Amino acid sequence: MKRVIKMSTAWTAAVFTGAVLTGCGGSSDISAESQQSGEGYASLSWNAPATRANGEGIRMGELSGYLISYGRDPEELSEAVRIDDANVMDYVIRNLDQGTWYFTIQVEDIDGLVSAPSQQVSKTI
Repeated sequence: MKRVIKMSTAWTAAVFTGAVLTGCGGSSDISAESQQSGEGYASLSWNAPATRANGEGIRMGELSGYLISYGRDPEELSEAVRIDDANVMDYVIRNLDQGTWYFTIQVEDIDGLVSAPSQQVSKTI
């Protein structure tokens, strides 16, 4: 079982959103479009956290990656993508059907500690 990294409230509230928010000194975006082929996709971006919830700093070298959870049901995000490089702070999720999709992100440190999920956001394709 993995322990939880207590990340700053500002970071978890600002991981992604349709409008620009600031948190941990940066901004985050989420967007979705349909390509000509009919393929729906969500282009996600975020900033790495700078602090833990207790106010202690966290360096990039202490982070190992991210977990993006998503799905059509906001109560049950049934899909997940693992990014094993903390320097990657954007990702495109492809092959999304039309409808509303919900997304959260978590960060993992080098000790295997995982943060609580970010604030959930949605995008309609």
